[in-house]
Amino acid sequence: MLNYNLLRGNPFYLDEGDIQWVEGTLGEMTLEAKVGQLFCMHGISGHRDMLDRFLEDIQPGGFMFRPEDKESIADVHRYLQERSTIPLLLAANLENGGGGIAIDGTVFANNMQVAATGEPEMARRLGMIAAREGKAVGCNWSFAPVVDIDLNFRNPVTNTRTFGSNADTVLVMSQAYTESLQAHGLAASVKHFPGDGVDGRDQHLLTSVNTLTIEEWDTTFGQVYKGLIEEGAKTVMAGHIRLPAYSKKLNPKLRDEEIMPATLSRELLVGLLREQLGFQGLIVSDSTMMAGFTMALPREQAVPQCIEAGCDMFLFTRDVREDIGYMYQGIQSGQLTLERLDEAVTRILALKASLGLHKQPREALVPHKGALSVIGCAEHREWAKEAADKAVTLVKDIDAILPLHPISTKRVLLVPVESNSSLLKNEGFYSSTIADTMTKHLREQGFEVRLFEPGRQQHAAFMESVEAVRQRTDLVIYALNMPSSSLKPSIRLEWSEPFIENLPWFIQELPTVFVSFANPYHLYDVPRAKVFINAYSASEDTVRAVVSKLIGETPFEGISPVDPYCGSWDARL
Repeated sequence: MLNYNLLRGNPFYLDEGDIQWVEGTLGEMTLEAKVGQLFCMHGISGHRDMLDRFLEDIQPGGFMFRPEDKESIADVHRYLQERSTIPLLLAANLENGGGGIAIDGTVFANNMQVAATGEPEMARRLGMIAAREGKAVGCNWSFAPVVDIDLNFRNPVTNTRTFGSNADTVLVMSQAYTESLQAHGLAASVKHFPGDGVDGRDQHLLTSVNTLTIEEWDTTFGQVYKGLIEEGAKTVMAGHIRLPAYSKKLNPKLRDEEIMPATLSRELLVGLLREQLGFQGLIVSDSTMMAGFTMALPREQAVPQCIEAGCDMFLFTRDVREDIGYMYQGIQSGQLTLERLDEAVTRILALKASLGLHKQPREALVPHKGALSVIGCAEHREWAKEAADKAVTLVKDIDAILPLHPISTKRVLLVPVESNSSLLKNEGFYSSTIADTMTKHLREQGFEVRLFEPGRQQHAAFMESVEAVRQRTDLVIYALNMPSSSLKPSIRLEWSEPFIENLPWFIQELPTVFVSFANPYHLYDVPRAKVFINAYSASEDTVRAVVSKLIGETPFEGISPVDPYCGSWDARL
């Protein structure tokens, strides 16, 4: 049983009244109510009948919703809180700002964009915006900050979600976010323990591996987690990531095939996170729908093992009744002990008490509709513009082509190289009309812009002579917008088929500028580019900032949080 004295300290800091509520609530709960609290469900706002069944049959500990319009999200959060026996944790991926829960919210900046400004103040603003806008619709839990370290440029999912490849930078920026977020009333969830960004694979698609030695982990991820635990981060999200070095150190009898990802590993959750690093807050699993979880153990074993190993909350279900049944089977068989169940539920209640959810009337847990005015407000939008401007990074300009001028390089060929994934383009951060936006801003500056359209030039473009290209083009700008994604485990540039007619074969013939509006590692695929810029996102603010810098109107201020050359000697030529 969890020692209640631990609840008085970091990170919950409960007073006597809070502890009495936790202890009294736990004492009155049935086994069914305790099991229900373990689950954080994936909600769909339009399915009120399903939500009612969840509340009546499961009594879950929390919900997470994907972004919708602010009124709909606030309404469904209010609906749930007013009908729940115990106040709910309401989570969202507030990694980039309020856009993580409301489609009309402020998308301030991704983590790498924040880090590229070199200013922790930007991370504090990110935390403040996430808290203000999340709280306005009733959120009380942010599944952020991402504190993965981008040590492997081939990792398909960390990338711009991280604050970069330097542990010190990751710690400083994530501390600023966490302090600001929690000061404004939301709980932070530091993720993805024990740390992503080392493997070249993705835990969404398989059980990935952090291959660092004990010494390497201690001075990188260990340093970051220790610092955030001291900062008072209330929760940690465990990933479906193995850490063999520590698993074997803490349990030398483990065979290789017995090494589990953190979500199923007592060695990592209890031995490393709790006992060695001293974390006493709540541990939540990453989504148990991911293949990294489902491939590690048969689900019948994995569901109760997740809690017994040290997770306090179980994120999402595949078949809700089946997963609940598996949890009960684990209790009946002794795989999940009642003592461990009570410990997990105690931490869930303690988190709720630390947020003051038990002190407010249910109808007050989601603010009145007037509070929605902060979402996407002018102040937040201005901050986003400032972050976008300060982050744009000039990686190289070998022949001093910049700044551009509409007299010397008037005729511009703009070549967009974008992802074909409509899902990526609809997430609210990456623009599906980046070419149109950039064309508009360049034309406003006096450039004549011709847009390259793959599939229309094809064979003619493939066979075009150097002289023909020179006669009608003064400058070529490549707008690269291929963000990394768990849906597509490759971050390489893709040229259009069937004749790769948009391939930059002419970089020695014409002034050619490459701007990456997503992935910071695309120089790897065009190493002889003479001008390369990393902008980290494709928001309209970023596109506008890039054009301003291309023409010399504003200076480049960004500092790369990673090695944009990817360790390749030829990329520096």
